[in-house]
Amino acid sequence: MTATKAPGRPGEVARYFFRLGCIAFGGPAAHVALMRRELVRERGWVSDQEFLDMLGVTNLIPGPNSTEMTMHLGHRRAGMAGLWLGGLLFLLPAVAIVTALAWAYVRYGTTPAGEGILLGAQPVVLALILHAAWSLTGAAFRGLESVIVIAAVTGLALLGVSEVALVLGAGIYSAGVTALVQALTRSARRRLPELPRAGGDWWRLPRQRKDAPGRHRRPRAWLPPLAPGSALAAAGGAAGATTLGIFLGFLKIGAVLYGSGYVLVSFMRDEFVQRRGWLTEAQLLDAIAAGQVTPGPLFSSAAFAGYVMDGFAGALAAAAGIFLPSFLFVMLAAPLVPRLRRWRLSSAFLDGVNAAAWALIVVVGVQLAREVLTGWFAWSLFVAALAAAAATRINAAWLVLGGVALGLGWTVAG
Repeated sequence: MTATKAPGRPGEVARYFFRLGCIAFGGPAAHVALMRRELVRERGWVSDQEFLDMLGVTNLIPGPNSTEMTMHLGHRRAGMAGLWLGGLLFLLPAVAIVTALAWAYVRYGTTPAGEGILLGAQPVVLALILHAAWSLTGAAFRGLESVIVIAAVTGLALLGVSEVALVLGAGIYSAGVTALVQALTRSARRRLPELPRAGGDWWRLPRQRKDAPGRHRRPRAWLPPLAPGSALAAAGGAAGATTLGIFLGFLKIGAVLYGSGYVLVSFMRDEFVQRRGWLTEAQLLDAIAAGQVTPGPLFSSAAFAGYVMDGFAGALAAAAGIFLPSFLFVMLAAPLVPRLRRWRLSSAFLDGVNAAAWALIVVVGVQLAREVLTGWFAWSLFVAALAAAAATRINAAWLVLGGVALGLGWTVAG
């Protein structure tokens, strides 16, 4: 279908993406499928090829892919106003609902009902994290290079190396290896003599020729700009959470977070559980559970964690920090969409990032399991949720809600 050329409709963008944000259950793949069906097939905002090119660019920059697609599509429909309206109104329902859940969690979480909810939700969330790792195995293992990356990232993560350094380092390593192989291959081809042409003297091999002056050369491969994550220092200290510290901590995460939304668990654990002590392991899992049962991206879990650390100000700071880099990256990347096919090392960079993300999901899943699986009831819920996630296509939100119901029932019966 040919995309219609009707820019300058910010109201249309605002209405569509707010509605989508209210019903966007099912994760990024479901969000992208909905946008493709409605905005490509039914409304013709963009063509299929343009849609795929936008999706490719979102894979090259940090942040939640489906949220960044709302920004790209809003920008194409209504310019810069559409970019901001599309992204903000898609996120608004999720952030508002998650913040309300965090308020109820803080106020009622220590009651028997609250404890039952957490008892049922945490094993299910852990099962979803490990199932996500299993489903990403095909994307993570792409040959010997990815095996090397996974082994190195796993070992370094267990030694406490920063996730930021591991993810970016893996991408740069994979792209560097690919660039080296390409350079060696081109060099070897230049040194090999050309085969004799048909009809010529087969015993005569042509002499090698240097490139003539002014001869056209293919453009060199290059990497898209990387997120300056190391330059973003988080504020705050062990004495207690601060609004500015929460904002800068999540800003750093949002600026470098590639891969599945479940990688967020690893980054949040490193930043706010281990380094700062502002969250506990249980609170981290509860934040992820809140993100699972609400529409929109899993990154909205940041608002839950922010509220637990610093009330409404912390929720706003966390949401602003983790999503702001996506808006800025999309503003910079939107003009590059037509040039996507010229990037030769981008797929290698992403292969390294995906391998590192897979390793981090597995490492944090195993570490959290020691905190969550402390009795036969938790183990039973974990195994049942893992089996259901693997054998069916049931929405993750229903699995978490089912765990909550069982946890409440167990608490009441006990």
